[in-house]
Amino acid sequence: MINTSKFIALIGVFLSSLLLMPAYAADNGPMVSGGEEVRQTPPPPFSEGIFPCSGCHAGMDVNEKRRVLKDEHTNIILEHDAANRWCLDCHSAKNRDKLHLASGALIDFSESYRLCGQCHGPTYRDWKAGVHGKRVGSWNGPKSYFLCVHCHNPHSPRVKQVVPFPAPPAPVGKPFFLGGKK
Repeated sequence: MINTSKFIALIGVFLSSLLLMPAYAADNGPMVSGGEEVRQTPPPPFSEGIFPCSGCHAGMDVNEKRRVLKDEHTNIILEHDAANRWCLDCHSAKNRDKLHLASGALIDFSESYRLCGQCHGPTYRDWKAGVHGKRVGSWNGPKSYFLCVHCHNPHSPRVKQVVPFPAPPAPVGKPFFLGGKK
């Protein structure tokens, strides 16, 4: 029988080993780069003809004033905390092909989960664990994590209600018993 102090010491060793484990290799999951986890993701689903943003914005003066866009991007309806948010809260004013974190650090659109995670911490935690969103690949091998924007419109992220399909018809000519035949 193991005594209490040895048991506590073993638990301590086990927990310390978890903290000291190295980051996964690129083909096995997340890697750490500059203190941030980087995950393998498919490219974001850009609308046709709008990326790279610098294609249109190159050489344009930056107007940082919050306003309703009347000339371009009129199809974007901002319903994502619209009272407090505006385009340049997420999109970089200086480099239109990048997003920016609250710290000002620029990130690619393929790392947009880091931007979303700043405000949506519990959902971000669940996404990293594979509980929220979609993750494909091997159980103990390469995985690809779908971005938030694969399911949510970043400008109007609430998932729209869907009308459920009707119930299937009852079997004809045979009695139906819940749980199988009787």
